[in-house]
Formats: sequence, structure tokens, C-alpha cells
Amino acid sequence: MEAVLEGLWGLADLHEKKGEIGKSVKCLEAICQSNTSLLPIVEIKTRLRIAALLLKYTYNLSHAKFHLERSQLLLKSMPSSFELKCRAYSLLSQCYHIMGAITVQKQILNKALELTTSSGDGLTGKLWTCNFNSQLANSLAVLGDYRSSVSALECGYACATEMCYPELQMYFATLVLHVYLMQWDNVNLVEQAVERCDQIWNSIQPDQRQHCIGLFFYNELLKTLYRLKICDYKNAAPHVGQLKGLMEKVREAQTLNAELGVINERISQSKPHHKESVQLYGRQKEIQEQLKLLPVWGDRIELAPPPIDGEWLPKNALFVLIDLITVMFDRPKGLFKECGRRIQFGLQLIIEELGKLKISGEVTEKDLYRSSIGMAGLYLMLLMHFLENKVALELTRSEFVEAQEALVQMKNWFVRFPTLLPGCDGIIEMLRGQYAHSVGCFSEAAFHFIEATKCIESKSLQTMCNIYAALSLICIGDVESSSQALDLIGPIYKVIDSFVGVREKTGVIFCYGLLLMKQHNLQEARTRLAYGLRVTHQVLGNIQLVSQYLTVLGSLALSLHDTAQAREILKSSLTLAKTLHDIPTQIWVLSILTGLYQELGERGNLIENSEYEKKKEDDLQKRLSDAQSSIHHHELIEKVRVVAHRPNELDTKRAMAGPSTKADLDIPESVGLFTQPPVPFLSRLSDFDSSRLGKRRV
Repeated sequence: MEAVLEGLWGLADLHEKKGEIGKSVKCLEAICQSNTSLLPIVEIKTRLRIAALLLKYTYNLSHAKFHLERSQLLLKSMPSSFELKCRAYSLLSQCYHIMGAITVQKQILNKALELTTSSGDGLTGKLWTCNFNSQLANSLAVLGDYRSSVSALECGYACATEMCYPELQMYFATLVLHVYLMQWDNVNLVEQAVERCDQIWNSIQPDQRQHCIGLFFYNELLKTLYRLKICDYKNAAPHVGQLKGLMEKVREAQTLNAELGVINERISQSKPHHKESVQLYGRQKEIQEQLKLLPVWGDRIELAPPPIDGEWLPKNALFVLIDLITVMFDRPKGLFKECGRRIQFGLQLIIEELGKLKISGEVTEKDLYRSSIGMAGLYLMLLMHFLENKVALELTRSEFVEAQEALVQMKNWFVRFPTLLPGCDGIIEMLRGQYAHSVGCFSEAAFHFIEATKCIESKSLQTMCNIYAALSLICIGDVESSSQALDLIGPIYKVIDSFVGVREKTGVIFCYGLLLMKQHNLQEARTRLAYGLRVTHQVLGNIQLVSQYLTVLGSLALSLHDTAQAREILKSSLTLAKTLHDIPTQIWVLSILTGLYQELGERGNLIENSEYEKKKEDDLQKRLSDAQSSIHHHELIEKVRVVAHRPNELDTKRAMAGPSTKADLDIPESVGLFTQPPVPFLSRLSDFDSSRLGKRRV
């Protein structure tokens, strides 16, 4: 019988290597179904092996759960077998996690920790303690209990410290940083977590760091997102550079591996001619030498060694995430060509991965296998972030129809997968406001921005949406709308110094400066706007907003008869607007330059400027007409919020579990402030009696 058992185990190994998981499981189940009595230890090991295969490769969770619970029952009668008991607890915890039974998973992990406390000893016991604390922290984060999640991670960190295991310390320290980023209620704690990660990483020997590539990526991504969240673009730049550099090496390795495969196949298929043979073998050796210097990974990125539950993201998800970070970093700088390339690549790769999960056509949440929900949530969330950036990019360069299509895609994905895309309804409403504003529908824009604040939890995003709504109201131009705008930004301006980043500060200063202009308080408006421009230029780095600040300051200089400064400022603004292909801002600048040339009597410049302005107005009008004639236009601007039905049978908590929890890096909203409407803004200032607005100050 022993020979038969070994044969079936060996055959199961062979089938697994070939990817024939069903056959592998059948071989192992044949052992459990044998008429011959098995030793409990043999049956337990076999059932644990079956469960591990089912969890890793299949959707058959109930079958895996059956084998695991049967193993636990057998293990209860065995006084020892510490490692087997720990393995059973770990697999059962993973099974409940995939099923969405997070509360039950937490109970299992607490029992596992009781076992390691009472029976665990030495290195093995400490490693299993780290495993269970890692899984427990993840389940607690899913339940929104961030404080307890950090406590579990700190227990794991303490255990790793006792083992003098810096790589494992780095693992737990990085997870703590991630939880603080998700919670985001104490910036000092986040900064302290970043500093601790730096200290631990520097304590790891350089020759060991090359084996911690997953941790390197994880830590760099988190620190990059932290810097982007507080708008510290200067200090984010080195992290983005390192991520991009390593990504280029990985992609180079992929390209070389593909070429090597073609060469090997050519050599094996037939004997090439002598001259060709020399070339092929020469190139083969050359590629092999190059690959020795480049990173080569498997399908998943490991963060910690077994038995720690330390796998993070699939390789393709990590590549896509780095492309997304790069887009977020480069788009405000106007690097649209590179951003467009990365957005296209990212979307293509995500759609391919969703296809592997059988998500295509009209598939919705209710059609998904439970075991694929976590990975589906990860890729769907990344998809939405890419589309969000695409909408912003296309609107900036006045490609309204392209923006429509991307926004409609976002809406459709959300309607089909609302539970897997929590919070995306607010982002969609915000982008609908962005679109409506860009095409001159200011009342509709304000409506959608206000609606966005009702379904967005982030206080920062709520603030930005209120600022956006105020801008739209200002552009409407009547007294009531301007008064409403002041009501929106007044409370924000009063606490301006409490914001961590500068997005809110630069946005509210821009709005307030416009309102001061409406009150004809030009000198104070100039002072405030000049300060806002300085902060925007030095810290935020959003050249679209810089261009708009310059345009307003240029118009102010002209109103104050400082024609020399007005000319210089407006030319700088026009250059930036051209770089961004921002047609509305170009027209806005050109209209002010027309007034400047009229005042100076520069007839030649006036004619040339007017002709160019007319050309741009015709171009913009055509783009607006195309957008308004689209079947999507009314759907997007309509004053009705997007509503999606969430299926009752889908566990909401499960939608946030698994890789999606660890990968949801709280990516900050990336849409900049808006281009002003095509109608010259200053003409709107005289359209109503500003004295009725009064001198009410923030």
C-alpha cells in the first residue's frame, strides 16, 4: 500500500506541473477513498494537499472547505502535529477569506494564535505566529478595524524582531504603513511609518536586498502614493524614477525571454545552415548573458517567505499599478504622449486579465465565481483609475468625445460591478461635473459636484468637489450663483492651513481670487492669486492650473493698466495652454490679449491675434458640436445621479478582501482645476451688479 500511496502522490505532482489540476486532485482523492485504512497522518496530509490545490487553482471552495474541516477533525485527536495543525488553520483561514466569511476567518485565526502561544516554540512557532498575525491584520482591515489591524501587525513585527529577521520586520513595517495610508487620520503616524521602513530597509545587507524585490516595490509604491497624496511631487520624483527604472528592466527581460524562446524553437525544429546556426547560437549566448543581469520573476510577487501568507500582487497587476503611478505623476506636467501610451497599455493588460477571469461582454457581479471576486475587484479598481485619468487627460486637451467614451465606460463598469467598485459612484459624479463644466453646462456641473460630495468619504475629495462646484457657479455669473459659491468656499478658506497637501489650498485661493475680482477688489485679488500661483508652481506642478492662474493675473494686470506685465504674463500662459492643447484657455488668453493690443493701439498684433482667436474658436465650436450631438452627451450632463443595484447575495465585505484590500492604495483623485469657459471670463464680471454681492468676506 505504501508503494501505491507514493505512486499516487508522485503522479499528482506530475499532473500539477503539467497544469492538469483536475487529474492531480483525482489522484489524491483516490488515496482518501481507498478501502484500506489509512494512518491519520497520511489522510491529513493528503486532504491538506487537495485543499491547497483547490484553493490555488480552482473555484471549488466548498470542496476545499470539506477537506480542511475533515483534517481539523482528525487533528483534534492528535496531541502533537503542531505544524500540520498550523497549516490546516492557515488554509482554512484562506478558504473563509475567499468565501467572504471574514468574521469566521477572524475566529479561526484567533484559535490559531492560541495554538502558537500554547504549543509553538522556536523559529517554527514564531514564523507561524507571524503568518496568523499577517492574515488577521488583513481580515481586520477588511472589517474596517484599522486600529486592531495595526496591533496585529505590530505583534508580527515584534516576533520578527525577536528572530532578528530584518526582512520580516520590513514586511510588517510596510503593512503598517499601508494600513495607516488606508485609514489616513493621522499624518504624523504615516510619516513615522515611512521613517521606520527606511531605517529597516537600510539595515538589510545589500546582497540580501536583491532577494527582497517584492518588498522594494511595495515600499516604494506606498511611499510614492504618500508623497502624491500630500502633493509633495519633489520628493515623490525619486521614488517614481526608481519604479520606472526597475520596470524597464523587467520589461526588457520579458522581451529578451520571448526572443530567446523563438531562437530555441528555431534551433530545435531543424538544423539551420552553418552561417545561420552561428548567428543563432551567438545571439542565444548573448541573450543568456544579458538575462543574468536582469530581474526575472514568477507570476506573483512574494513579500515574505513561507509559511507567511506573503504573496502580494500578480506580476501584471504590479506592472499596471506602476504605469498608473507614472500617469498620475506625469499628467499634471502635460506629458500627454507618454501618459496616453501608458494608459493604453494599462487598459489593454487589465482587459486581458479580466478576460482570464471570464469577465467580458455583459457579465455582472452575480455571474462571478466567489473565488475570483478578490482578483476581479483588484483589476476593476485599477481599470477605473486608468479611465479616470483618461477622462481628465482628454478634457484638458478638449477631446470631449474621447472623454465621453471613457466616462461612459466607467459608468457601465460601475453599474455592472457596484460592490467591487466602492466609492466609484462619487468619482463618476465628479467626472460628470468635470465634463459638464468643460462643455459649458455650468449648472449641471455644479449639481454633479455637489452630488459627488454626498457619496465620497474622503474629506479631501469632498473639499475639492466643493471647490469645483464653486468654480462652476462663478462661471454662471449671476449674483445668486456667486453667493452660493462663496458659501461653499468660505468654510474651506477659514481652515486653509489645516490641509496637509496643497491641492485644496491652491484651489480655494483660485476661487476666492475670482470672487474678489467680482467685488472689484482687484489689488487684494492680485495679492492672493500671486501667492496661489507661487505655491502651484513650486509645489503642485500642475501646469494647467499655473496657466489659468497666469491668465487671471494677466487680466488683472491689464485692468490695473500694467500693460508690460500683462503682456509678459499672458504670453507665458498662452505657451503653457498650447503645450497642453488646452483650447478654451488659449481662447481666454487670446481674448484678453485682444483687449491689451486695443489699449496699446497695436493694430498689427490685434489683427493677427484676432485671426488666431477666430481659428481657435471655430475649432472649439466644432469639438463642442461633436460632443453635444453624441448620444452620450445628455446622459452625462443630466441632473440624475448614477445608481447601481447591489445584489443581496454578494458579500459586500468580500468585495474588499483579498488582493484588492492590499492593493487599494488610496490613490488620490487626479483631476486638476478647470479650464475657464470659452466666453471671455472678464466680460462676465460686468454682467451683473457686483455691489449686490456685497463685501462679505471669508
